[in-house]
Amino acid sequence: MPRQNRVQPDGQIIAHPTRGTFMGNRGILHDDTAHQHGKLTHRRWRHKAWVCCVLSFKNRQRQLMARNRYTELFFYDEAVALAAGHRPCAECRRADHKAFLAAADHSGCAPDFDEQLHTARAIPRVYGQNRPLEDITGLPDATFILTDTGPALLLGDMALPFTPEGYTAPIKRPQGTHPVLTPAPTRIALHNGFRPMLRLPASLA
Repeated sequence: MPRQNRVQPDGQIIAHPTRGTFMGNRGILHDDTAHQHGKLTHRRWRHKAWVCCVLSFKNRQRQLMARNRYTELFFYDEAVALAAGHRPCAECRRADHKAFLAAADHSGCAPDFDEQLHTARAIPRVYGQNRPLEDITGLPDATFILTDTGPALLLGDMALPFTPEGYTAPIKRPQGTHPVLTPAPTRIALHNGFRPMLRLPASLA
């Protein structure tokens, strides 16, 4: 039974069988019986340190949606995690964490950055995703936008439409104004050379 733990670029958390390549944490989003039914409560975060982690670290083993333990979230690839508002974990991805904050022009502590990132990504009280309308000219590679048909990843002169199964055939990069899913502080890091790990179709890999 697929559990409700697959995070999408547009902020939705769905139940889907496609396996992720990264794991995330926003706190406890499930109830005490979720290990059996696999569904979340209405909450979409319990703290502001949304991290993106590797799937295996120091041989640690976890029971999914265990009582009084954080909810394990999963992402198709790192660009999806960034669009959803996460940043590299300081424990299991220490080097990536440091590189990301440096590329984001942040010299302070991680909690200060998390406050800034949360303001950019989230709509409080309704647990919504902030999607500013912007002209996409000049947006960096690995940014997600929202098109009429759903999320799409910008990559050079292309856009890769995204579904829960992954990326579909590339299309020509759109023009004009679109809702942007990847938060502004993260886009600074992308502009400055941070390169997320992408899970591209075989034809583009």
